[in-house]
Parts: sequence; structure tokens; C-alpha cells
Amino acid sequence: MANVVVVGSQWGDEGKGKIVDWLSERADVVVRFQGGHNAGHTLVIDGVSYKLSLLPSGVARPGKLSVIGNGVVVDPRAFVAEVTRIREQGVKVSPDNLRIAENASLILSIHQELDELRENAASPSTRIGTTKRGIGPAYEDKVGRRAIRLVDLAHPETLMNRIERLLSHHNPLRRGLGQAEVAPETIRDELMGVADFILPYMDVTWRLLDEKRKSGSRILFEGAQGALLDNDHGTYPFVTGSNTTSGQAAAGSGMGPGALDYVLGITKAYTTRVGSGPFPTELFDEVGDFLGQRGREFGTVTGRKRRCGWFDAVLVRQTVITSGINGIALTKLDVLDGLDEIKVCIGYEIDGRTIDYLPANQEEQARVKPIYESMDGWKESTAGARSWAELPAQAIKYVRHIEELIGAPVAMLSTSPDRLDTILVRDPFQD
Repeated sequence: MANVVVVGSQWGDEGKGKIVDWLSERADVVVRFQGGHNAGHTLVIDGVSYKLSLLPSGVARPGKLSVIGNGVVVDPRAFVAEVTRIREQGVKVSPDNLRIAENASLILSIHQELDELRENAASPSTRIGTTKRGIGPAYEDKVGRRAIRLVDLAHPETLMNRIERLLSHHNPLRRGLGQAEVAPETIRDELMGVADFILPYMDVTWRLLDEKRKSGSRILFEGAQGALLDNDHGTYPFVTGSNTTSGQAAAGSGMGPGALDYVLGITKAYTTRVGSGPFPTELFDEVGDFLGQRGREFGTVTGRKRRCGWFDAVLVRQTVITSGINGIALTKLDVLDGLDEIKVCIGYEIDGRTIDYLPANQEEQARVKPIYESMDGWKESTAGARSWAELPAQAIKYVRHIEELIGAPVAMLSTSPDRLDTILVRDPFQD
């Protein structure tokens, strides 16, 4: 019985919501291990849609324990708002089914303000494309050893010392950006206003998870964003503030790497990206418009239109390696229905030479040109298929060729947003 890590193998928005929901029904514990409330996914359970940003997907299912790990940066105000909204939909959320790591760092209003000020002040060519929710600045404070952590709210007698240390960094930044300084009392009042709501959820989650593992519980580790937004292995600097590859599941939960048995990479049958940064296979023609409209490519959290392009086997092969992906869940195959021709990027050309990886240098990333391989499309519909026998032969050929190019097998195949429209090749929990 395996514990499963779910990561996005592209730039996020690969359709993790449906797959994670499918897996969470089979799991006992669902753990968020990185990111914040800047990424989200939609779960559809019994015809009801639940939009989650911070809460683990298991929270919408009775009998599951959800854990927000220490690798997540938590906005207490966003937490209160999301829990309140989900409760209004009839979902029971309490410390009985949700815990937050005591050592999780917090996102404060000053982080969100700094995020927005920086992004607005940057020139169009240097904007990261942040969601302006304070994620990056919060991670900066964590690494800078000045963050306010959840456990600090339980010790109001020393909280002001923590706040003053934090503001000794932030107030000079604010002055430099032409903003008024923030008084320590303002931050204290902000935190004390949510402390009574959030503190009952606090726990020593690394110990809790170890107990669950030893008792035989199935644990699902749920990431946000995608591996190409990883702070080390992504398209830096157009990345998020945390590590999004599978190794973070161990560090961001307090469990050792030996507890991670199977890594499932959620992979879209084409490629999308939100925000700025390199995108070698991006399409600016009617095919790109077709993919965006058919695939309903708009962000769950931001509503921003996603950039669309052909499947990039170079990038996915790279994330298969950096995340140790054992198998992929290929999503949105049905979006490709009806195309006469489908292209797949199999390499890059740069400065007269051919390479099989994305360079780390920002300028080189922007200059690489995709080398395409063309395949015939299919006219038959794959939408709603629940077995290989229901798929057109050419669609099967496309899937098999992707497996060869990325060096990982397809464990699951999704053919519509409906959770039942899934072809299971290998159950990750039975590894």
C-alpha cells in the first residue's frame, strides 16, 4: 500500500483537481506541502463544485484527514474566508478533519502589499506575473528567518518581538517604495483578529503524519502549481516562491523521503501557461485559440486567460527526471479531438545547435526554437471514454508516443472533467 505524491509536470493548470479528487477518495490523509492560496483547483462532487485554494482536497470528503504542512505559507485571513465559504456549501470543516503545521509561516497584509507594489513598479518585460497574493515575499521572510509562524500566535507575550524584527526589514522597503511605515500594533491586531479562529487547527503535524503512516493509512501528498514553476528547476526567475517538485513533499510535510512511494505527474495533452516567462511551443494562431476555448483555459484563482501551445516533450521529460515521476495522469485528451494535425516538440534549436533540455539561462530560454514532430489527428470523439477500446486508434498512438518521448508510462488517462471519465492503467496506491 503506497503513499502517493501528486505534482504538476508542466506550468500548473494540468487538471490536478479532478485527479487529486479521484485519488483523495481512496486516501485516508491528504497533505498540502507547498505554495499558498495563489493556486487553486475545482472539485466536482455529486454535481457540486468546490473551489479550493489553500485547503487540501480531502476536506470536501467525509472521513478524510487533511493537513496543511509546514512547507505551505498560510494567509490566516484567506484561511478564515475559505473555511467559511466551504462551510456555507455544507462541508464540515473543523480540527477533527483539518490540521495545520505549527511551524507553517504566515502571509500578512504587508506581504500582499509588497507583492503588488513590486509587480506594478516593474516594467512589462520584467514582470513575473505574480498573483499579487504575497506568496513570494512570505517565502523571502521565511528564508530570511524573520517570518511570523502559526505557533507564534499562541504566544502573544513574545509576538511583538517577532513583529518588530519583521518590520525592521519591511519598513525600510516600504519607505523606498514611497509607502508609509507600518506600526507593530497594526500587525499584532491583524493577527490577534484571526488567532482564535485558526489556532484550534494547529498541530505537530510531522508527528501526526508519522503516526498515520505507521498505522497503515494511505497518504496523498498534494502540490500546487507545476514543476516548471519550481524555484530551482523551473523557468527562473518566472517561477513561484517555493519548490514544487516532488522532493518538497518530504521537506514540506516533515516526513522522510522513504515515505514517498509513488510520484504521479499530472500532464496535460498540450501545454498551457499563465503569466510571464518563456513558452517555447506557444501558439498565436487559430489553433492556440481553439485549444484555449475548447479547454476552457482560464485560471481557477485569478480568472486569467492561459497561454496555449503544443505538447512539449522536452520539458515534461525534464520534470520526469527532476521529480522522479513514476507515471503520469494525462489530462484533457478530448480537447485535441477534431484537429487534422497535432504537433509535439521533441527538441530545441538554439544558435545553430540542437539540444534536448531547457537551458537555465533566462536569455537562452527565451531564444530556443521548438523542433516539432507532426502526427495525424483524429476526428472521432474521445470525450467520456472510460476504456482503451473506446479511444480512436490515432489517439492511442498519440498517447503511446508521448510515453516514449518523456520516458514515463501513462498511469491514468482523463477524457473529460467528469471524474468518472478516467481510464485507469495503474492504481498509484497499489505500487
